[in-house]
Amino acid sequence: MSYNGPLARCPYIKMIGYGALSQETCIFRNMKSVFYVVLAIFAIVVFSFCSHAKDDREHEGLNLLIYSKTKAFRHECIEPGSQALQSYFSQHGIESTFTEDFSVFTSSNLAQYDAVMFFQTTGNVLDSVQQLAFEKYIQSGKGFVGVHAASDTEYDWPWYGKLVGAYFSSHPDIQQATLTKEDTSHQSCKHLPDRWTRTDEWYNFKQIPSDVHILLNLDETTYQGGTHGDPHPMSWYHDYEGGRAFYTALGHTVESYRDTLFLEHVMEGVKWAGNHGVME
Repeated sequence: MSYNGPLARCPYIKMIGYGALSQETCIFRNMKSVFYVVLAIFAIVVFSFCSHAKDDREHEGLNLLIYSKTKAFRHECIEPGSQALQSYFSQHGIESTFTEDFSVFTSSNLAQYDAVMFFQTTGNVLDSVQQLAFEKYIQSGKGFVGVHAASDTEYDWPWYGKLVGAYFSSHPDIQQATLTKEDTSHQSCKHLPDRWTRTDEWYNFKQIPSDVHILLNLDETTYQGGTHGDPHPMSWYHDYEGGRAFYTALGHTVESYRDTLFLEHVMEGVKWAGNHGVME
């Protein structure tokens, strides 16, 4: 005779006559199943944690010099912006040094850095000896990162103009505009929306950069004062004389440095230029 009691739903139970042969066996096997489920969940959590830890370790040891000397206009975002960048970088395993002292541009001193960032530099910020040291640094396979006014720098140094990609020409008033993501695979843009609307100071350039990979393009139909039409690049990257160069024209406003989308954009540019966690 079959048993139709509540324990009949247990897939492990064996029936003899009217009763269950082993209620304890059913309970034990159910507990065993729960144990395996919990163990599987634990393994997934551990794997996820280790994957993130591995990603951070890939960038440990990246050493960045942030250079902000100005000989012309000085941006009010330099102090709060550099602090925000250094804090964000530190959280992601990037060591950084901030300076406005041009004397650090010697071959022996630069050698310790994976990349050098020109952060809101303006005017002529290096002498001829320092320029030569920086050229050799890039040619040794190191990286350059330019933020915003880095393109408003060293107009009389053609080598630098090719490194940064373009020279600043003009800008309209600060206003909201929309950027389009032109490269969906580069690590500095992966996290960004396809159309990114934000408020900033939108640069026009003396000429559109050539021989670079465009990352972000400015939609001139979304604001007033653009002079290029389409394309109007606002961020790009390229290989240059053995090294790597990343530039973003964003970042004029203090508010930019409270925007994690922007901070991540810059940080991933640093990682690429410094050849850490690279996307070939």
